[in-house]
Amino acid sequence: QVQLVESGGGLVQPGGSLRLSCAVSGTLSSPSRMAWYRQAPGKQRELVATIAAVGRTTYADSVKGRFTISRDNAKNTVLLQMNSLKPEDTAVYYCNAYRLTWGDVWGQGTQVTVSS
Repeated sequence: QVQLVESGGGLVQPGGSLRLSCAVSGTLSSPSRMAWYRQAPGKQRELVATIAAVGRTTYADSVKGRFTISRDNAKNTVLLQMNSLKPEDTAVYYCNAYRLTWGDVWGQGTQVTVSS
């Protein structure tokens, strides 16, 4: 069974940085796409960033220039480097992986809180 295990959330002051990590387990196959989503209290889950197997990336306008998504295909992991964090980045961040044979797989979520 394919599982995603996230780590790296926490509390940070505005302007600070955090790095989220997501590891794929239970398979030797690599996802064709990996992504990070987030959900703030009272809001819908939104797409933050995606990365394809060949490395092509996309970002939400709200995080462009501040967040960087990357992946290590050999280790089946995806990272989200978050810089210049703002209070509005506070949310539960979810890792997502997709492969045709799996469908969508989700991590359990990790809390990111940006506050002074």
